[in-house]
Amino acid sequence: MKLKLLSILIFSTLFIAACSSSSMSEMDHKNMEEEPSSEVKENLEGLQTANVTETLTGNEINIIAKEAKHQLSEDVSVKALTFNGSVPGSQIRVKQGEKLKINLKNELNEPISIHWHGITVPNEMDGIPGVTQNAVQPGESFTYEFTPEDPGTYMYHTHQNAVEQMDKGLYGSFIVEPNDKSYDRDYTLMLDEWMSKPEEAESSMEGMDHGNMDSDEDSDKETDSGGMDHGDMGSNENESMDGMEEMGHDMSAYDIFTINGKSGNSIEPLKVKEGEKVRIRLVNVGYMSHKIHLHGHDFKVAAIDGQELNKPKELKDQVISIAPGERYDIEFTANNPGEWFIECHGDMEGSSGMNTKIQYENSTDSADKSNKSEDLPEFSYMNYGGSEKGEFSLDQKYDIEYKMDLNTTMDGNEMAYTINGKTFPETDSINVEEGDLVKVTLTNNSMMDDHPMHLHGHFFQVLSKNGKPVEGAPIMKDTINLKPGDEYVVAFKADNPGNWLFHCHDLHHATAGMVNMVKYDGFKVNFIPDPDANNKPE
Repeated sequence: MKLKLLSILIFSTLFIAACSSSSMSEMDHKNMEEEPSSEVKENLEGLQTANVTETLTGNEINIIAKEAKHQLSEDVSVKALTFNGSVPGSQIRVKQGEKLKINLKNELNEPISIHWHGITVPNEMDGIPGVTQNAVQPGESFTYEFTPEDPGTYMYHTHQNAVEQMDKGLYGSFIVEPNDKSYDRDYTLMLDEWMSKPEEAESSMEGMDHGNMDSDEDSDKETDSGGMDHGDMGSNENESMDGMEEMGHDMSAYDIFTINGKSGNSIEPLKVKEGEKVRIRLVNVGYMSHKIHLHGHDFKVAAIDGQELNKPKELKDQVISIAPGERYDIEFTANNPGEWFIECHGDMEGSSGMNTKIQYENSTDSADKSNKSEDLPEFSYMNYGGSEKGEFSLDQKYDIEYKMDLNTTMDGNEMAYTINGKTFPETDSINVEEGDLVKVTLTNNSMMDDHPMHLHGHFFQVLSKNGKPVEGAPIMKDTINLKPGDEYVVAFKADNPGNWLFHCHDLHHATAGMVNMVKYDGFKVNFIPDPDANNKPE
């Protein structure tokens, strides 16, 4: 588990590039092998132990949200929120074009929902409390029905107070298989970050005052942040940033990075046979970017955000930097028998636990060694793959052109994350008509924060970065990460009527204001917002 939103918000700027942040190397981390505190033991008492993640197929799928005791590593257990009793929740694996009925039952003591991240569902199925539906209350159920038309790697997760609920494990992977596949083995690796001692992080936050940023005064979350007084951070920007840097060390609570809910030796190795073509689906469900390196093999980036790339080229010894909400599918041929790492590069304490091994069957060679501190080039999709004419271009005519200025500021004594100087729900929507061609220029003017921006209900084409056009394969995405100073131009067709979020997938930023909406003219929602549903769309 991680810190609650308001405990982290001031510190998150220092950590979005988790696996490469040299500034964290001098942290004073607690020993993960210490005996769990009495508070942690009490939280876990009586809970059922989490199951091994199962795979669900077919046209009708049942998902139950419930609490469970989850073992992160050999030494650390946490109280988790689960879909079907595991972290990650059950993998949903269906065929392209297969009509689905997914029944969600809520056995938690708080409202939830499910958002189908990256899948172009009808608006009423998008799972956004207060926008497309009311949150599903404790003891109640909701049925989602849609037909996934685009094969690829996706995920599902709660979108009700998700900054906390996703932190506690309420997510799973969603694979839409193509009618014809070209690989022999298929693995999904979901990347996340947790805390070994959430109760210590809670006590370190005492005395802080967040004012009205937390509207849930009666929250009973395990890692409630208390109150934080930012008044001494200074009234000008430099003083504010100095204050943020001074307090950044409290983020040392993020000491466990996981693959599929496990860390270090608890992660299952990936078995392959010599000669097989292997696809590994890398899914970042956390709030930090992670740089992943595959040892011992040439590989191709076959797909990004579920969308296949044209004529991908072979790469070797490059890291794939995966931002929150992004997915990268890599493929390689198992032509180098032995035992090889696939690991996170970086010097944060949690980095060493985000690794597993590729093990060849009938091979005893285990000579490979970790090189997570090695400085390797970072993959870029800006000039990768075979050049091909995309659906959109920079110089064509667009019906709507919108500029999105992403920034960070102080709002009184509180941190705010803004779009064009405003915070949600006061941000100006992108108003479209069905059929419109829309061009959006996104600029990150924040001094320290990355912003992985996620658009619901649509894919967009990346046209340029910092004034340079994409030169390789056309890049279609639903989530794009902007580092400080970055400017991207993207384009999409308004072909899915509804009200759709366009927000930062570091949900700490989203909850503090960095949310916009794409609204179709004349669209009417088909539910009545319930003021008693406690709808929290982020």
